Amino acid sequence: MRRPVRDAEDSARKINRRALFMGGCMAATMAVLAGRMRYLGVDQSDEYSLLAEQNRVNIQLIPPARGLILDRNGKLIAGNEQNYRVVITREGAGDVQLVLDRLSHLVPLNESDMARVLKDIDRNPSFVPIPVADRLSWAQFSGISVNAPALPGVTPDVGLSRVYPRDTDFAHVVGYVGPVSERDLAGLDNPDPLLRIPKFQIGKIGVERWEEDVLRGSAGNRKIEVNHVGRVMRELDRTEGKAGADLTLTMDADIQNFVQVRLGDQSAACVVMDIQNGDIIAAASAPSFDPNLFVRGISNDNYTILTENDHRPLANKVAQGAYPPGSTFKIVTALAALADGKIDINTTVNCPGYLDYGGRKFHCWRSGGHGKVDLAHALEQSCDVYFYEVAQRVGIDKMAEMGKTMGLGQRHDLPMSAIAEGNLPTKAWKQARFKQDWRIGDTINAAIGQGYVLATPLQLAVMTARLASGRMVAPRLIKAIGGVEVPVVEAAPLGLETSQLEAVRAGMADVVNSQHGTGYSARIVNANYQMAGKSGTSQVRNISAAERETGVVGNNDLPWKQRDHALFVAFAPVDAPRYAVSCVVEHGGGGSGVAAPIARDVLLRVLTGALPDPKDYPANQRSRIESMLKDLVLRNPDGTQPNQIKA
Repeated sequence: MRRPVRDAEDSARKINRRALFMGGCMAATMAVLAGRMRYLGVDQSDEYSLLAEQNRVNIQLIPPARGLILDRNGKLIAGNEQNYRVVITREGAGDVQLVLDRLSHLVPLNESDMARVLKDIDRNPSFVPIPVADRLSWAQFSGISVNAPALPGVTPDVGLSRVYPRDTDFAHVVGYVGPVSERDLAGLDNPDPLLRIPKFQIGKIGVERWEEDVLRGSAGNRKIEVNHVGRVMRELDRTEGKAGADLTLTMDADIQNFVQVRLGDQSAACVVMDIQNGDIIAAASAPSFDPNLFVRGISNDNYTILTENDHRPLANKVAQGAYPPGSTFKIVTALAALADGKIDINTTVNCPGYLDYGGRKFHCWRSGGHGKVDLAHALEQSCDVYFYEVAQRVGIDKMAEMGKTMGLGQRHDLPMSAIAEGNLPTKAWKQARFKQDWRIGDTINAAIGQGYVLATPLQLAVMTARLASGRMVAPRLIKAIGGVEVPVVEAAPLGLETSQLEAVRAGMADVVNSQHGTGYSARIVNANYQMAGKSGTSQVRNISAAERETGVVGNNDLPWKQRDHALFVAFAPVDAPRYAVSCVVEHGGGGSGVAAPIARDVLLRVLTGALPDPKDYPANQRSRIESMLKDLVLRNPDGTQPNQIKA
C-alpha cells in the first residue's frame, strides 16, 4: 500500500534537519581541530621544538684531570696515569647479566664485581655508563674492542686514574684518593655533580682530602645525540673541563726518602723543619704503606695485614701520635722558670739521685745522683731532680702556658688528617677531667715530660724551631698553588728574653758536644754542622719499689710494648740555626742511643744536600756509619726504586 504524500514530506523534512545538524557538528569539530592544530603547530611551535630537542640531545659530564702534587723542587709525588677501562650502559645491553657473563671471559670479574655493577646500574639512569673494570692491559682492552658485536652496551674507554710514583714515602702526608662513597656525600649540603659519577675519585686522607677543592678542578661536558630509548648515536659538541690546580709542597722528596729509609722497620716518626720560615722539609712515619693499593681497591688480605701489624703502618705518627715527651719537655720547664723569675742561669740544686716528697721518692735516671748542678749542667746531663725542684717553684699552670708558647698542646693548621692536640695539663684540666685536685706529685711528673703531658713529633719539631729562632715559627706544608707562591708570614717574637733562650740553647749544645752530655756519642765533629739537642726517654710502665731494690729491668729484656719510647730534638748548625728535627722511636729504649743517631744522620743529610760523609762522625764510628750508609736502599734521582744505591 502506498504511503500518503504528506507522510513522505514529513519524513523528508526530518532527514534534512538531521543532516544539517550532523553536518554542523562535523563542521564545528573540524573547526576545533583546525584551531588546535594551528595552536600547536604555530603558536606553540617554539616550545615543542625545544622539548623535542631536549629529548634528542643529552649532556654528559666530563671529569677533569686532577691537579698534580709536587715536591719543593718540582718532583712528582702524586700524578695521573692513563687508565684503560670498560663501561656498560643498561639501555644498550638489554640482558645485563648475560653481557657481564660474556665479558667475564675477557676480563676477570668475580661475583662481587658483578654484584657491584648491577647495584650501580639499578641506582642510575639507563643511559649512564657504569664502570665495570679498570686498569686493563692493552690485550684486554683490545680484546673487548674486537668482540664488541657480542657485547652490546659495553664500551672500552680511556680515562685517568691517580698514581703515587713514590708509593710509601709520602703515604701519610699526601694520603690517597678513592671512589666517592655514600658517607662522603652525606657530609655535603650541595655536592658537586661530579661526585655522582660512579667511581669518581676524591681525596680520602691527607693533602688529597684537605685540598680536595683545589685539586679536583671543574667538569667539562659533551652533547650527545640519542635515540628514543637513550642510545648514543653521535657526539655533537664537547667542552673540556678545567683541570685541578697543581700543589707544590714544602717537602723535599729526596730527603723524605732518606728519612723514611733511615727509620727502617721501626715504629717511629721524624720531622724536619726549616727554622726560618716553618717549611716542613720531611715528615716520615714508619712503617708506611703503599697508597696505590687503596686507589685500585685494596684486598681484604692486604688490609688485614696493615691493620693487624702492631707497628700501626696506617697511623701518621708525625701528627697523630701523642707521646709523653720525656726529658725533651725539660726545655719548657726551664723556660717557664726563667721567664717567671723563679730561677736564673746560676741557680743550683743538689741531686742525691732522688727527691723525697711526702714520703714518696721521685728518682733521677742516675741512681747515684748528679750532685750540685745549675741549669747548663742539668740540661747537659738531663738531671731529673733539678727539674723536679724547679717545677715546684714555677707551678704547672705557668709550665702549661710556656708549653703553648712553644707550640705544644695545640693543633697546627696543616692539611693532614687527624692532627692530635696533645695535652698540656693544668689544675683546671684535671678537675674538669677527673674531678680531682692537682697534686705536687703531678707537677713533679710533668716537669720531666711524664704523667699527663703528651706531645706529637710535629709539635716537638715546632718547639725546637721556636727555641732556635726565638720566634713563633708555624709549620707550613703548601709552598705554591697553581704555580703561585703562598706568601710566608713573618713570625712574631716569642716574647722571651734573649739571654734566657741562649741559656737553654747552650745547655742543648753541651748535651751533644760535651763529654759529659747524654748525647755525646751522637755528636757531629764537623764544626760547620754541629748540632744542639735534647734526648728524652719516656716510660710506658710503672717501675715498682721492689724492682728498684733488685735492679730495674733493662729495655732489651722487656717485651717490645713495655719498653721506653726514645725521643730526641735538635737544631743545627749551633751558631746559625737553620733546621730543627724531632725523632720519636716507639719502644726504642734510650733517646740518646736510639733516636739521637737518627736525628744526626737526618740533619747531616739536609745540611749537606747529600748523603752524610763518614768524616763528619767521630773516628771510632766511621767504619760502622760507612757500612750503614751503604746498606740504605734509596731511590734514584728520578724517583724510581733501584735494587740498591751505594753511598
